[in-house]
Amino acid sequence: MRKARLTDNILMFLIWLCSFLSIGVLIWILGYIIVNGITHVNWQFVSTIYNPSKNMHGILPMIISTIYIVLLTLVISTPIGICSAIYLVEYSKPGKLLASIRFATETLSGIPSIIYGLFGFIFFVTFLHFKWSILSGALTLSIMVLPTIVRTTEEALKSVPLAYKEGSLALGATRLRTISRVILPCAIPGILTAVILSIGRIVGETAAVYLTAGYVYRVPTSVMQSGRTLSVHLYQLAKEGISFEQAYATATVLVIVVAVINFLASKIAGNLSRITTGG
Repeated sequence: MRKARLTDNILMFLIWLCSFLSIGVLIWILGYIIVNGITHVNWQFVSTIYNPSKNMHGILPMIISTIYIVLLTLVISTPIGICSAIYLVEYSKPGKLLASIRFATETLSGIPSIIYGLFGFIFFVTFLHFKWSILSGALTLSIMVLPTIVRTTEEALKSVPLAYKEGSLALGATRLRTISRVILPCAIPGILTAVILSIGRIVGETAAVYLTAGYVYRVPTSVMQSGRTLSVHLYQLAKEGISFEQAYATATVLVIVVAVINFLASKIAGNLSRITTGG
């Protein structure tokens, strides 16, 4: 009994230690970035264009390009991911097809982003003649985030109580109506989590965007034009080594954008959960 208690205490200590180490590393990284960059962030920095030859170092074109990439990627990937998850949970039967889909999903989630970038460059940019454009970047990123959306949405659908589904079917509703009117509303918070995780990866992706969307620092007027996202701009500044202050400031803006998105998503998910569950 004493030995079992000692083992439990050791394991609990290791769990807490790993938790504090993880939190500490996160705080250290964020603190280092923000401390070095927040003093260089001002309204002029986020509202003007970038043109070093004219001594203009704003990031407005990068912010707009990032928004375009995020929105277009979500428009493409979210419906496909949700429909795929619905098929896997509600319609698929154990067999080779289901095993193949799950294997493909797992494989896609483990491929390095540079491979996605090379594929997007060869297929979308070169073969389909989309050139370096917001569309090429969004299509490439859509493939990247599909595994996240599919797996997270799948778990959200599985978490809906079976009694809800059985009650709807018992009342005479069709399977499609049950899915659209009962299961999906209850799974909305989990689906929103999948979307938020995808947004985080889209905003922070560099290699795939660099090879497909390009790195031209202008405001794109259409999805067929090239654009530079915040992460690519940060990479360019760090690589050139001309102004680390601008690099830290860009990183700070990037961190703030991701933090705000996650905070708003958590609030929306909580409100939707209370509405759908009646809490």
